Amino acid sequence: MRLNLSVQYGCAREACPSRDDVKRWVRAALDPDVVVRADVTVRFVDAVEARALNLEYRGRDYATNVLSFPYEQGVHLAGDLVVCQPVLADEAQAQGKPFTDHAAHLIVHGTLHLQGWDHETSDADADEMEAEERIILATQGVADPYVGEAGSHSAGD
Repeated sequence: MRLNLSVQYGCAREACPSRDDVKRWVRAALDPDVVVRADVTVRFVDAVEARALNLEYRGRDYATNVLSFPYEQGVHLAGDLVVCQPVLADEAQAQGKPFTDHAAHLIVHGTLHLQGWDHETSDADADEMEAEERIILATQGVADPYVGEAGSHSAGD
């Protein structure tokens, strides 16, 4: 599988995961049985930019942790992920999780969205997506992100 990855920083770069980590997490979440080529941009932003994008594209007036913008799915996957660094950091701290583990979760979650996974369509779809996230994250040495989050279904909301 060929991955063309662009990582952009609309906030303090030193407060964000490394490009190597982001690449590893995106690659881990891509389905090698489907995706032959992936063109993915991951942009880390501040709360102002995340809020504006969430309002414009989802009609929700708050900074969310990750937004996914799929453009092509299937053999050639193309899409953008926008990760709000301050929300990521605040959530990791509030949930008592390592920053890097929570970052991995949000990148995997967003990459699954780029491939058509959706947790908002039904509880069954949410359960299936969460199970897939657990499997992928385990390959990255990341603990179950949903332990202690009873019925959340909201990693990327």
